[in-house]
Amino acid sequence: MKNSTVVFALTSSIDLANEIASQLGVPLGLCEVKHFADGEIMVELGESVRGKHVYIVQSTCNPVSSNLMEVLIAIDAAKRASAEHITVIMPYFGYARQDRKAKPRQPITSKLVADLLETAGANRIITMELHATQIQGFFDIPADDITAIPIIGKYFKSLQMEDVVVVSPDHGGTTRARKLAEILHAPLAIIDKRRPKPNVAEAMNLLGDVDGKIAIMVDDIVDTAGTLMSGIKMLYDHGAKEVYASCVHGVLSGPAIERLKASNVKGFVCTNTIAQDKKQIEFPEMKVLSVGEVLGKTIKAIEEKNPVSKVLKDFEE
Repeated sequence: MKNSTVVFALTSSIDLANEIASQLGVPLGLCEVKHFADGEIMVELGESVRGKHVYIVQSTCNPVSSNLMEVLIAIDAAKRASAEHITVIMPYFGYARQDRKAKPRQPITSKLVADLLETAGANRIITMELHATQIQGFFDIPADDITAIPIIGKYFKSLQMEDVVVVSPDHGGTTRARKLAEILHAPLAIIDKRRPKPNVAEAMNLLGDVDGKIAIMVDDIVDTAGTLMSGIKMLYDHGAKEVYASCVHGVLSGPAIERLKASNVKGFVCTNTIAQDKKQIEFPEMKVLSVGEVLGKTIKAIEEKNPVSKVLKDFEE
């Protein structure tokens, strides 16, 4: 693997790429990303990739479009340098929330991004906790959607809490919440909400019992934390003893950190699919779990032609 595999980090995921390379026992590939004064981007690979398996690590978080262009340009650079196989590791897949036409004349940007990655020359995509699992079907190349719920479950298990209930903040996240509930051997509750416009959600009803229990909310994305705040309030209003919030992708835009700091949430947990160094300085109580090990083992399974599903099963045990 040391001679045939190269892992490159782009600007949004340098620390995570270092973890992945360390897990694989290979040095991080030499790569320079330049942003010109007018916004143009150039990605230069600092070593030969001829005939090699190239892994490009980049979450398309804020600035989303700039980070996406970095990925596309890096793919093009690797393709033109005669890489044998190019895999994009995109732990946070930006534009995934636009996965269908909810109204007439709306775009389906997750399909557009899938087409862009394929056209640029990607041979495989590895993501984590896609907003909607059907996005895998938008690709005509292999696309692995790795779940981070076992990592979150392992953390909450270590707290050894009693009388726990897992809560999905909406109907769409029920499958995800059920996975966590199974890991924690806990019952499930669901918040019925409606979303009148982007980044605005209203909690309507609660399906399930949280009275006197420790509630753990789990979602794929926390962006402005508006949905989270209304959910936390509803759970306390229905008698929850304590409320923990968790997500895979801590986007944490705009007022999110201030809302979390001002809330009476007992704890907030996310992963490092999006780098949280600056946010942790503002909100040191936030617990950030690493996905580096599971991604490293996923790459190892691919390189050794072993089932990726076995990697996930090992993390669930």
